[in-house]
Amino acid sequence: MINLFDIKKSFRLVVCFLVIIFSSCEEDEKPVPVNETGTLTDIDGNIYQTVKIGNQWWMAENLKVTKFRDGTPVPYIQDPLVAWTNIQEAYCIYDNVQNAPGFLYKYNVLINPSQLAPDGWHIPTDTEWKQLEMQLGMTNDQADAFGWRGSDEGEKLKIAGNAAWAFYENVWATNESGFSAEAGSCVLFNGKSGNPGIQYNGFWWSASEHSSTESWYRHMDYKDRRVFRSHGQKDYGFSVRCVKD
Repeated sequence: MINLFDIKKSFRLVVCFLVIIFSSCEEDEKPVPVNETGTLTDIDGNIYQTVKIGNQWWMAENLKVTKFRDGTPVPYIQDPLVAWTNIQEAYCIYDNVQNAPGFLYKYNVLINPSQLAPDGWHIPTDTEWKQLEMQLGMTNDQADAFGWRGSDEGEKLKIAGNAAWAFYENVWATNESGFSAEAGSCVLFNGKSGNPGIQYNGFWWSASEHSSTESWYRHMDYKDRRVFRSHGQKDYGFSVRCVKD
């Protein structure tokens, strides 16, 4: 004899099961937010991708300009081990790797009155970096902290794939922000190349001084999902990103 109660019960279970499946599918298939993008051209004719993150427009590539905005050349050091400590304003290419992601600049280049950033853009302050980080999920207290901060904001900033960042366990670059950070490493105050180098870490200046000899910067590493905030000697060579005026 057919039990109508059992049939109704089974029907309810099937309906609930289908609702759960379709609900999960709908969540998985939600469209990924598309960031507004554009381009920027510097005085050398280099064209950079740009991206709007929150209320800020950022360069989505590291700066690689050789002149100030007024056309004055920025001193280039081909061998930092020989000449890096002899000049206050300079840039270099990491280990002369021609496809390195942008150039590495001494801090004093950033504050030259002739201006390094393309017209209509400027070097981001420490506060503007914090604004970017909080847009991606950091709390105000985390953004103000020293050292490694946040949770996965570094992953959201790093360009996806293993071409720019070495693989490490469960650290997955998503580039959710469109910032497209690449691991360009650095040059130390004495002219030595940063170790382990390209694809392993990246350092970016802010325009904000910490003292007469140091300035705030950001650091990302292939082994960490977060963003490091600290201050370092102005004689270091770090990458530069610009933000729109």
